[in-house]
Amino acid sequence: MMMKNKISLLLSIALAFTTVFLISSLNNVALAQDTEAAESSEISPGERKTRRVPALRSRVYEQLSRAQTAGDAGNVAEAIAILDEVRDKDSSMNGYEKSMMYNFYGFIYYNNEDLEKSIESFELAAAQDPIPEKFEQTTLFTLAQLYMATGKFEKSIEKLEQWEALNNGVIPPKNYVLKAQAHYQNKNYAESARYIELAIDGHEAEGYLPDESWLILQRAVYYEMKQPEKVKEILAKMIRLYDNPKYWIQLAGMYGELGQEKRQLAMMESAYQLGYVESASDIFNFAQLYYYHEAPFKAAALMDQALKNGLLERNLRNLKFLSICWTSAKEQYKAIPVLIEAAELAEDGELDAQLAHLYYNSDKFDSAIASSNAAIEKGGLSNQGSVHMLLGLAYYNQKDFVKALDELAKAEEFKSSRAAAQQWKQFVGREKYETEQLQIELNSI
Repeated sequence: MMMKNKISLLLSIALAFTTVFLISSLNNVALAQDTEAAESSEISPGERKTRRVPALRSRVYEQLSRAQTAGDAGNVAEAIAILDEVRDKDSSMNGYEKSMMYNFYGFIYYNNEDLEKSIESFELAAAQDPIPEKFEQTTLFTLAQLYMATGKFEKSIEKLEQWEALNNGVIPPKNYVLKAQAHYQNKNYAESARYIELAIDGHEAEGYLPDESWLILQRAVYYEMKQPEKVKEILAKMIRLYDNPKYWIQLAGMYGELGQEKRQLAMMESAYQLGYVESASDIFNFAQLYYYHEAPFKAAALMDQALKNGLLERNLRNLKFLSICWTSAKEQYKAIPVLIEAAELAEDGELDAQLAHLYYNSDKFDSAIASSNAAIEKGGLSNQGSVHMLLGLAYYNQKDFVKALDELAKAEEFKSSRAAAQQWKQFVGREKYETEQLQIELNSI
């Protein structure tokens, strides 16, 4: 936003200086249109009286031209010194000449990035009397932009309204846009919306496309006003006119806010096919969207490819989510190596406990026991009783009844697993007894 303001400022200031050279080319005669109108003796009721503007004399113009040449060459101190010499003789200068002098001050201070002094100078330029209305308007608009750039939004609006008071014709869209920006910065969102609508509607009525930055502002305004339906419409328009990849992602997000999840997913899939889903955050959000819509295999495939391509980091969050997706997709053999990698990055034992369950469900009891013990050793478990339960069952499947009963007894100490542990203890106890009796009978034969 600041860069756009700066470019616009340079254009406005350049217009102000174009006036200087136009006046010079007219042999230092005051603007003919203003003077001729002022000399007219017949003024219709309600008509604004046109100003009589004095001439810019050649000796003043030559000094101002010297200052400009020094300023253009980067010799700021020299340019200011020349202008100071001119100002020392301001008692002999007319209002227009003083205004042009302060205008030069403003230009040089602006180029030297001294915005406060630039504003002060342009204010003095606009305060002189009489000066051509067009020149005053240009100076007021420049001031509005400078106040905007320095965060003085009320002053920016004030200068724009002074500009409008001098205007006889249609107000240009750029004025409405600047006013909308100032109101937006002041959090007057309703007023900002009104002015940006005027700018866009007026521009389109003349057969022109609205600038992309105008639509960005309009979208931001309605977002702040919590009108997602309007934001959605603006984003759809931005896609039609400018087809920026980020607008596809943002429109998908708005469908989500509106509760239109199927359209959100369709929009993201279209964006992905067009190559617009590129950032790590967008890829992760897209994968989450697949998972939410009960498509865990697609989510896992997307995550897996992004991790392999280096678009996503192999960090704990990403690996953990990928393992969840593979597990939900019934692809345990793919989930296990991912979960092993994730568990190595985790400080607590939660992922080791999850890994133990995967191993147990795959009948890999030795690995289930190892992962369970690792989980307990790391600690930080939300349900330690369930880990002891799994250990007990893994030992049971290995016919190691003593260790199984020992782990089930530990599981019994936790409220969450107590009831299940007691039932399994009875079952394993009977199994142990029957196995031992069978072994005694076999030994006696």
